[in-house]
Amino acid sequence: MTLSDEELAEELTGSGAGRAGAPSRLRVVAGRFFAARQGRIGFAVLALMFLLAFVGPLFSRWTYTDKDFLAFLQPPSARHWFGTLQTGADVYAVTLRGMQKSLVVGMLAALVSTALAALVGAFAGYFLGWTDRALSWLTDLLLVLPAFLILAIMSPLFGSGQWPLFVLMLALFLWMVTSKVTRGMTISLKQREFIQAARFMGVPPVKIIFTHVLPNLSSLLIVDATLNVSAAILTETSLSYFGFGIQPPDVSLGTLIADGSRTAVYAPWTFWFAAGLLVVTVLAVNLIGDALRDAFDPAARRSR
Repeated sequence: MTLSDEELAEELTGSGAGRAGAPSRLRVVAGRFFAARQGRIGFAVLALMFLLAFVGPLFSRWTYTDKDFLAFLQPPSARHWFGTLQTGADVYAVTLRGMQKSLVVGMLAALVSTALAALVGAFAGYFLGWTDRALSWLTDLLLVLPAFLILAIMSPLFGSGQWPLFVLMLALFLWMVTSKVTRGMTISLKQREFIQAARFMGVPPVKIIFTHVLPNLSSLLIVDATLNVSAAILTETSLSYFGFGIQPPDVSLGTLIADGSRTAVYAPWTFWFAAGLLVVTVLAVNLIGDALRDAFDPAARRSR
């Protein structure tokens, strides 16, 4: 079967093929993902964690800012389901508030870092030359900079209400390795026939990157974004544990674990609820990431 000039142009520019092929590919990947037991478990557990974090506080009479001055460091009870802290704060309320913040920070940091990796890697690999040298120099510079030290120095800027700045700084140190992988794959894709044909037809380079290169790297980027969620959550928790992340009066799982570690021996409810939710959340995200990788590349699963 031969294509007309209009159909050939539409096929090469990706407008028609993208609309027709994307839903089918999405259904295939979704089917593989939910066919895997780890994908179903990870998705169900992560959905439960989101429901607990954002819907759970509606069922409590306490908010994370409330203090019960008649119940300092009390064990779990009908009045305080997870017990109380030394300040009289309800552990259930503050733990779910900290979980909300950690989930939001992790998701946003992962999205921003993956977007940066995709753009920098694709532009460097497609244009090469001075563009590649400049972007590669920036990538190598950020790789050798001590991220923890820089974030620690900038921690006074992450005061109350300034957590979006913390997200941006966290994402700034998560994208470099993925961008190098993206660059190498872009150089390989650049030699493919459909991209060569689009170039000969006069399609602008930026449009080729967004309509051909990045869609063909979608499997890598989606899996990377998923795995970056757990990396961002753990990094935020570590920084907050040492006082360099989310700043009071707001809380995160890291700040709660840091505070609870001082009383974990004689008041374990101040530590283990936050630590347990962190472990379960990160485990669920990692299960989803593994299942997505297998769904996009079934050959990798068979080889393992």
